[in-house]
Amino acid sequence: QVQLVESGGGLVQAGGSLRLSCAASGRTFSSYAMNWFRQAPGKEREFVAAISWSGSSTDYADSVKGRFTISRDNAKNTLYLQMNSLKPEDTAVYYCNAGKFGSGAYWGQGTQVTVSS
Repeated sequence: QVQLVESGGGLVQAGGSLRLSCAASGRTFSSYAMNWFRQAPGKEREFVAAISWSGSSTDYADSVKGRFTISRDNAKNTLYLQMNSLKPEDTAVYYCNAGKFGSGAYWGQGTQVTVSS
């Protein structure tokens, strides 16, 4: 089992950048594929990005390709999401997720990202 805590959310103007972090507890972090999801008000939770346990494979939702970068540091048990060229439609609660590539069983509590126009 793994526990996940997100941080780094906040308020930013359109065109700005934020870096989200997800700190994982336990010694099994490096064995999990990791994902980021987001949920905007009134909408379903949606996939944002995924990274394999080694970091060698990544995948992105079409809506964030070229703007967001997922990465991980297994020595620090930490997952990252670098978000550039942010748009108002990126406003959502962002969730860290662990398990399988694309979707896992473990979730963090989420961090709010608000992009103003």
